[in-house]
Amino acid sequence: MWTTLKWTAARAVLRTVGRASRGIRIGYRFGFDSGVMLDHVYENRARGVLGVGRVIDRVFLDAVGWRAVRARRELLSRVLREEIARREGEVFLLDVAAGPGRYLQDLVEQTPPGRLRVLCRDLAPAGLRKGEAMARERGLAGITYQVGDALVPVPPEGRAPDVIVVSGLYELLLDDAEVRQSIERLRGLLAEDGVLVFTTQTRHPQLELIAGVLTDRDGEPWIMKCRDMGQAEDWAARAGFKEVSSRRERVGLFTVTLCRA
Repeated sequence: MWTTLKWTAARAVLRTVGRASRGIRIGYRFGFDSGVMLDHVYENRARGVLGVGRVIDRVFLDAVGWRAVRARRELLSRVLREEIARREGEVFLLDVAAGPGRYLQDLVEQTPPGRLRVLCRDLAPAGLRKGEAMARERGLAGITYQVGDALVPVPPEGRAPDVIVVSGLYELLLDDAEVRQSIERLRGLLAEDGVLVFTTQTRHPQLELIAGVLTDRDGEPWIMKCRDMGQAEDWAARAGFKEVSSRRERVGLFTVTLCRA
């Protein structure tokens, strides 16, 4: 009874006063788990209506989960830069749930011309449109966008990907079998010497709050599932990857796992 009243009151505050924050408005329009929301978190610039909106947005962006998401991006970018550096020629990277792909655009911009080609896929057109607009503004030619289902991946036209990325998706899947099957399917899409890089949320101190107050892209309570890093590594090994290793981001909620075919 008390818990229900608490979450009802919190939702009421967010849907009224909270909407002065740009981040909270984005969350209610596109889903707090959406690529558009993630892009706002990555940008990390508080915006809103007048001063109060910016203050609320800063508090929102400084939540431990979002700080961990930004730390996850830093670690993921580092892992990808290292993988690109160890390869010769052009590296073809596929992100199967990319959203706008801001961090991938940064990666393209930081990589010498002709060394990296990126394909961003996502089921949500809004994030893809935003990514395309951002890429045009930045004058980036090495990144393209395409609608696609991460759980039913279609082989890209032409060559097989050297690197496949799955970031921020698996914690949204409550069924372990879906995660295992995803890893197996993506193993089949990779080039012969390719790598799969995925993230795992191993813990989160605010899962109950998030599920009680925030909504996903379908307007339903945003429910996530944490998993043990070792369990995720075991699934990758069982999918046929020869080398599997993980690193934890500095906030401590996520790991980044690299799986070498």
